[in-house]
This record gives sequence, structure tokens and C-alpha cells, in this order.
Amino acid sequence: MKNTSIKHYLASTLTNMPADWLNLTTHRLDIYNEERAKIDFTEQLEALYTARDSSLDSLASLPTAYDYIRLGHPLSSILEWAIAKEVNADATQVISFASQTIGILAVLRTNTLRNKKTRILTSGALPEHFNIEVVRSIYNYDVEVGTLNDLKTSFEGSTIVFSDTKNLSDFALEAQVDFYINSQSDFGSIMLINDSHKDDVGAIQHVRRRETIAMTPINCLAVLKDMVDGTTTPAIIRNIEHKNKVLASINTISNTTTQALAGSSGLSVQYAIMMGLVHHAREQHPGKAIRFLVPPNCYGGTNDQARRVAASIDNVSILDLPVDRENDMVSSVERVLEQVAQEDGIPYIIAEIPTNPRVEVPELIALQEALAKQRTTASGAQAIAPVFILDQTFCPNVHFLGEENFLGKVQAIAYASGSKFPSGGKCTAGYCVSNNKAAHYIKNIQQHLDLCDNEATAQQYEILAAQMPSMIDRIAQAYTNTREFVSFIEQELPEAKINFVSKELASQGFTPSVFSLDLPTKGTTPEEKEAHKRALNHKLITAMITQIPHQSKYCVSYGQLKGVYWTIPATSTQGTTKEGDKDYIIRASFSPIVDMDKHKAVFKEFVEDMR
Repeated sequence: MKNTSIKHYLASTLTNMPADWLNLTTHRLDIYNEERAKIDFTEQLEALYTARDSSLDSLASLPTAYDYIRLGHPLSSILEWAIAKEVNADATQVISFASQTIGILAVLRTNTLRNKKTRILTSGALPEHFNIEVVRSIYNYDVEVGTLNDLKTSFEGSTIVFSDTKNLSDFALEAQVDFYINSQSDFGSIMLINDSHKDDVGAIQHVRRRETIAMTPINCLAVLKDMVDGTTTPAIIRNIEHKNKVLASINTISNTTTQALAGSSGLSVQYAIMMGLVHHAREQHPGKAIRFLVPPNCYGGTNDQARRVAASIDNVSILDLPVDRENDMVSSVERVLEQVAQEDGIPYIIAEIPTNPRVEVPELIALQEALAKQRTTASGAQAIAPVFILDQTFCPNVHFLGEENFLGKVQAIAYASGSKFPSGGKCTAGYCVSNNKAAHYIKNIQQHLDLCDNEATAQQYEILAAQMPSMIDRIAQAYTNTREFVSFIEQELPEAKINFVSKELASQGFTPSVFSLDLPTKGTTPEEKEAHKRALNHKLITAMITQIPHQSKYCVSYGQLKGVYWTIPATSTQGTTKEGDKDYIIRASFSPIVDMDKHKAVFKEFVEDMR
């Protein structure tokens, strides 16, 4: 690194940085301004740099960077800021990825939607798993591949220069290059966007937000240390024993024997599932319409990603699948599957069980019957059978996929966010596995997980291998704590509406440790009542996180090892959901280790103040 001022500041920052920068995966909403999420951290970091302030207290007071940690985190933000300083660019023009190839796909997606061509030039070869023909035929991306010798050749479109290099932070700038990607297999990649393409920054960042993750904190730290003193910190070596242990645990926990897969995040896995199914459909049913059936108020990442896939691929579209409130999942599945059958389409259903945030479980026998029912097309031919893609993050312990289980007799694939119970909040990894009837899809899903370079990292496998063996016990204890607190609320505030599983469902194995709370409100008009309720939501959360800061956090995650997380889905997990489908209620998630007496005392004080 040539900029000695930045180098010295980085050295001091890395020495003094908060421990959370390396270990925390949940983002704190009390220091998070979503409208300024992509710039707030770096602007305040810039102010500290100008003042030459790298003290622990000042660094710890910086706002949440991006969203901890999928879209970005403090160390990825500092890495991008430092590289931008070195090349005299804006910090937003540098984007790090845990993946080697997703940066290429981000540019290709952006350009294809604008009817713009792209060429990739490299001094060597592209990563082996990056199948360019699949990129063209399945993703519908318009792309050419050449060598650096072609840089002198004029091209009507964007030029990406892809370099496999040990020095990820070093960029050799050329006027003809629009996007630079420095890549290294154990770390991922870093993209530098030319000034002339600043308008593409948001679209490329959104690919990182929805289809992959930023370079992980531990790897960002290694690259930063290399920039500071030339110390090359080796990446964590992938231990096949860790991977095998994780995949075996997934099979044991899910009661399956099919091939399990682990990705860098839950959305990385979901993207591989979606693209793998699209690939399979195009090969087996060419020309037929592909329909993803998605609840309109499910987790915003799922909702947004599904619609992004539909927007970029011909003949793929989204159908709303209402599943809670006044709607019933079984009835909705019946209705929408009949609609897809009539048009001779290919139905892929994505749904959470229990639903989020209202924690509802459908009649599972009726759901299986609805999925197994043979339907006919408008012409009388047999309709294509659906695939049920189950997000079981809230209850990863429930057996859905075994031959004798609820979804054992229909095509079903289950996935979970590993950032929740599987890792106890220690990493962002996710995983998926199918039942026997859907096992033939796994090959395609694996291909797209590899093409996007979104497999779980070595460190993620190591964390999952350590945490998954205790997962079932942690789920049981967390449920016990949640049930106790729900019962306490029912006693202290009986007029509140609580969404939580019944004891009957719990006896069947549905033991989530999350519930939603619809507080009683007052006012003369619906608008007044809604405004009062929203104010109460914030008042309760503020009381919890200020009076019990060592345990209660304003976060969106779930399955943590200790404490309680509070959030309002409408302003966090449902960020991209249509306004009319959002839930302005409180969602709370309890862990196995909670100071129950203190939480009860704060809640009781809140209730007394309400009255």
C-alpha cells in the first residue's frame, strides 16, 4: 500500500478494533439507519480518519455497517474504503465478495436487463466451476470471453478484467476497463468499478445482498493486514472432516439420507435451489412456463430474490401464495396449483413453516394431500407435479422429509439459514437437503451453488461442525424459555394478541423460540390506533435493550446462544415487502440462556406504564 497515511491509520484501527467486528453476525437496529446503510459507516469512519482517531470507544460507536454481515460489515467496509483511497475512487465503487464469480454475474445481470453486452477478459482462465454456456443458456446473460490481448479491440458494451491474483487489493488501472475483479479461491474477490459506471453500484451491491455475501470478516482482516505490513495471512484450510461432519449432521437432523449441501448464507442456498430448478425445468420441460409460488409477506430476502430471478429470466414469473392472517396455506396451495395446472406450467412453491412472523403451522396432512393431488391441464393432460421448497429456519428440528414424515411422499426440498440455530448466530452459512422423491434435483442445485462459488467457507464449516451437535438441545431449552415468557405476557397483558404455536403443535415437535406480539392500542380512528401501537412497539423494545443491554438486543436474527432479540418485521425482515403486506408488530426470539426474571420485570413495568 502506497498511501502511508491510510496505512498507519489502518494499522492502528486493526489493533484497537472491537471484537464484535470479527465475530458478530447480527445487525443492531438501534444504530442502523437503513436509508443511509451503504454510506453511514464509511462517512463516519472518514471523519475519524480525518481526526486521526482510532480509539476503541470511537470505533465501537460507529453505526452498523450495511446489515451485519451478508451485505457488508465493518471490516469489509474498511477494506473497501482503504482500497478506494488508494486508487482515488469513492468507497462505494469497491465491493468485496466471498465468492470468486458472483461479481461477474452481478455485472452480467445488470447489463442484460439494460440490453447491454459484456465481455470478460482474463490473463488466465476463469474458475473451473464457472460454466459460461450455463451462464448464457440458463441465466440468459449476454457474454463474451477473451484475453487481455483483446483489450485493444473496440467493444460495444462493458469490459470486465478478471484476475486470479494473490494481491487482492492491487489494481492496475486501464482506461478501457469498466469493471476490475481480483480473485483468490480461498478468499473470494474484490471488484473495482470505473467512474463511468457509478450508476451500476446499487444494482451490483443488491446482488451481493440477495444472492451471496460480502467477503467474510476473517478474510477481510487477512487482506487488510497484508495491505498494512505485507503479512500474508493464509486462509483457513478447508477441512474435509468438518464438511463431512456438517453434512452428516444435516442428514441426521432432517431424517434424510440424500446429499446435503451447505452454502455461504441461507439466501445463497435459496438462489442455488431456484436456479437449479429453473435449469432442470428448461432441460426437462423446454418452453413451459415456470411459476414460483411465494407468500407475499414472507421474509423480504426470499420475496425479493424470487422476484429478481423472475425479472431476469424469460418465462419465469411469481404468483402470490397467501398463507396467514385470514388466509390458509392449504387452500391457497390448492387454488394456485390449479391455476398453474390449467396453463400447463411448472409449479415451485417456496414457503416457511411455521410462517413468519405470525408463527402459524398449516394442517400438514391436508397440505401433503394438496401437493400430492394429480391435476390436469386445460387440454386434459396430466399436469406437472409441484416441488415444495420449505424454509424451516424457525424449526430445523422438525422431521418433514423422511419417508414417513409430513412431506415424505411429495417432491420436497428443505433449507435453513445456518446463521440461526445451526451455528447459534456465529456465522451466516445455510444448508439444504431433499427427500427421496426430489433427490434428482440436487445435481442441478449443486451445479449452481458451485457456479456462483457460494459453498460454505472453511471457517463456516468449522463453526457448524462445532455447533450443530448441540442444536436439538438448544432448540428445546429456547422453546421452554419462550413458552414461559409467552405465558407471562398472557397473564400480565391478556388483551394482547400473541402469535405462537399451540401446545398441541409443540407436542408434535414444532417448538420455535420466536413469537409475535400485537400490543393492545387505543385511539378514535384506525390511523390513531395504528400510530399508537407502533409507538408502543418502540417503547417496549427500547426498554428491553436499555435496561438489559447485556442480553436484549434490537436485532433481526434468531437461534442465538444467549439473550433475546427484538425486532419489528415491517421495518427489518420485511424491508422489501409491499407496504400492505407488512406486519407492524413485535417479533421476539428467545435463546437457551436468558435472564427470565429481569425480562419479566421490565415487561411488567412496561405494562403498568401503559395503563
